[in-house]
Amino acid sequence: MAGHSQFKNIMHRKGRQDAVRSKMFSKLAREITVAAKSGTPDPSMNPRLRLAVQNAKAVSMPKDNIQRAINKASMGDAETYEAVRYEGYGPGGVALIVEALTDNRNRSASNVRAAFTKAGGAMGETGSVSFMWDRVGEIFYPASVGSAEKVMDEEIEAGGDDVQSDEEGHTIYCAFENLGEVSKALEG
Repeated sequence: MAGHSQFKNIMHRKGRQDAVRSKMFSKLAREITVAAKSGTPDPSMNPRLRLAVQNAKAVSMPKDNIQRAINKASMGDAETYEAVRYEGYGPGGVALIVEALTDNRNRSASNVRAAFTKAGGAMGETGSVSFMWDRVGEIFYPASVGSAEKVMDEEIEAGGDDVQSDEEGHTIYCAFENLGEVSKALEG
């Protein structure tokens, strides 16, 4: 049984898992920092930051790391990341929108252009694809929460725009900016 050590198997597997978690945590911390810089560093007043914190908590990111990322943004000593959007057409004329968070616009533009070209697509100008979509918020509830009429009444009171109900559940649509307020009003 030489070479079959349970500890070595655990050690290598744990190392891989830690590397994946570390990469995910640093990506989430960057998003939290950018969200905190773009508005107030208070999650109750900044919907983008609230969403970033919820995403971080969903993958069990420690509270210290979340708070450190928020403090980093409010102290002003963080790198400057900016959100950029690229539009283009993929193979077969499929319209694509790529949203990225970058510290170097030129490098990210060349990387995205290379990915489009390699896959047989082409980058377009700003606005060449985005006119086809509306940016909306979507909230889903299972069918067990109530009837379609009851959900529609609650959605109207909460400030939503539309409800689509079927046998699987209820999908509520609202303006993207109002997603936090509508979901909070519907929680009750």
